[in-house]
Formats: sequence, C-alpha cells, structure tokens
Amino acid sequence: MQRSVNSLVGYTISAKDGELGKVSEFYFDDLTWSIRYLVVETGNWLNERKVIIPHAALGLTDWKSQTFQVNLTMDQVRNSPDFETQKTVSRQHEIKLFTHYGLPVYWDSVFYDGVGVGPYVPIFDIKPVKEEKKSAKKPPDDPHLRSTEKVEGYYIQANDGEIGHVEDYIVDDEKWNIHFIVVDTTNWLPGRKVLLSPHWIKRIDWGDSKVYVNLMQESIKNSPEFNSSQPISVKYERELFDHYGDHRKP
Repeated sequence: MQRSVNSLVGYTISAKDGELGKVSEFYFDDLTWSIRYLVVETGNWLNERKVIIPHAALGLTDWKSQTFQVNLTMDQVRNSPDFETQKTVSRQHEIKLFTHYGLPVYWDSVFYDGVGVGPYVPIFDIKPVKEEKKSAKKPPDDPHLRSTEKVEGYYIQANDGEIGHVEDYIVDDEKWNIHFIVVDTTNWLPGRKVLLSPHWIKRIDWGDSKVYVNLMQESIKNSPEFNSSQPISVKYERELFDHYGDHRKP
C-alpha cells in the first residue's frame, strides 16, 4: 500500500523488550529513492537522545496501533553509535551502525535497488558498488542520504523556473521505496497539489535547497491534481504518466 511519509511521523517504535520512542523523520537514498533509516526520538528513557534505526531492522508493523516493531533490544539501541541529526550521515557511521546491529550493509549488493517506483527502468545509471569501491576515496559523508524533514520545503525547479515546493512523499509500505514526492503549488496555483515521480527528478541540491526536475512549469501546472484524502489509484497513475508522455506502465 502507498502511504504518506508524514502520516508515519509519530509512529511508535517497539523493540523486542520495550518501547524505544517515536519516529521523527526518515533518511532516504536519492539514487534509489529507498528509505534507509528511521530517526527515533527516544524520550526520557535515553535522555531525549535521537537514534537512527536501519530499515533492515524493521519487523512487523501494526497499522492500527501505529507501531513499527524492530528486531532489536533496548540495550542494543542504548549502546548504538551516537548520531547527530544536524550532520550528514557518514559512511563510516553507517558501517559502525550495521556492525553494531549485526546487519548486512545495503551497499554490498552488486547493484543498489532500482528507483523506488516499482518495475520501471531508472532514468539515470546506478553504478555497481564494486565499481564505486574501485573509484577515488569515499567522501566522509554520503551525499545521497537525505532527510525527509529537511527536504520538505525545498522549491521545485523546472527547466524554465520555480513552481511549488516539496510537502510530502508517497512511500510503498512493503519495499519502502518512495514512489512520488507531493508538491504544493500554492504560491503559483492556490490550493493545488501534484505528484512527481523520481524518474523526472534530475537532482536534489543542498546548496540552494531545490529539487531539479526535467519538466516544464506549464506541464506541472496542468498535471492531474492530487487529492490526499483519496488513495492513489492505478487509473490516476496512468493519467499522470500519460500526461508527462512517460509510457512506463504503473
């Protein structure tokens, strides 16, 4: 099922032996558009410390009680490597984290997962990790890990100008891939929201706080309107992709 990322903020994180805290945001990989981490506010039991939980540690989800179960103990989380939310997550920190939890690192597969929108073909090349290991030294921070909270509010930069800003994300709750970003065009089109697929996104720029898309303003302006109160139907997705002349099958 497809869900709003913002609707998942505030969900309880339950360890094997107790409650860890509440979800405050997520980190996603902008190469694959996959959710990689949940950021958890632990509350009083861990002195308000924030921790990151790898997506790979997730167990069952109780949607009725809004609870994510994780295959970890409270002691494991208590002793996990420190995490500073104001800094970019470094690859070294990721290695320490996965080693601490005894989990396989996600970048050890030959290829990253494809773009997080089902069976479509990516619009950009995703380098095999083996090739990446042969290249120059890795930077101290992974430039492809993005905070959902921080990217919200970024302006959408079309090929011919700005139109709207990121308001939310639509994620597949089974594979945890981001299928769409929700764009609020209120500053240009009062009260109107639209969806954009990662396939149409060229890059996310930290420096100018923008998401660059390979589309024209007019095309975004006239795209099918998104109604957040209704589930996204296959019919709507087909209309959306047809509108942009993208004939990959939703």
